[in-house]
Amino acid sequence: MAEVHVIGQIMGASGFSESSLFCKWGIHTGAAWKLLSGVREGQTQVDTPQIGEMAYWSHPIDLHFATKGLQGWPRLHFQVWSQDSFGRCQLAGYGFCHVPSSPGTHQLACPTWRPLGSWQEQLARAFVGGGPQLLHGDTIYSGADRYRLHTAAGGTVHLEISLLLRHFDRYGVEC
Repeated sequence: MAEVHVIGQIMGASGFSESSLFCKWGIHTGAAWKLLSGVREGQTQVDTPQIGEMAYWSHPIDLHFATKGLQGWPRLHFQVWSQDSFGRCQLAGYGFCHVPSSPGTHQLACPTWRPLGSWQEQLARAFVGGGPQLLHGDTIYSGADRYRLHTAAGGTVHLEISLLLRHFDRYGVEC
């Protein structure tokens, strides 16, 4: 079977109106993909930027997959949350990006968005916190339902990913 090594880190996030940010992340693959080592999901620590707007996480990602085909190439999905001084958390944005398909080191910038909800929910979010969230996590990367949502732009999650491909030439794929 062909193998893919995804090694890198979630550097941090910028452009969010909130501070004290953390990120929940995961990776989604098709049925032909098998995770050999690593974990499919994780969470960063909370970072409150002291200088500038960039929240730094430097959270490691180390995944090793085996695959029988290219269909269902890995996609990273993110939920960025903010935490207030009372420890309450509210959604700052959802986002996803495809793992690059060429070997080497890649700098990725993943834009995020959040559901707006009704005007009552927007007003409550401004004064009380909270706000609308997605019921199903796969809506983040499946286009069918996502394009019907009313959303607001969030910030950007920054990643540095290195990709190693192995045995693809045995299966007729040129790297």
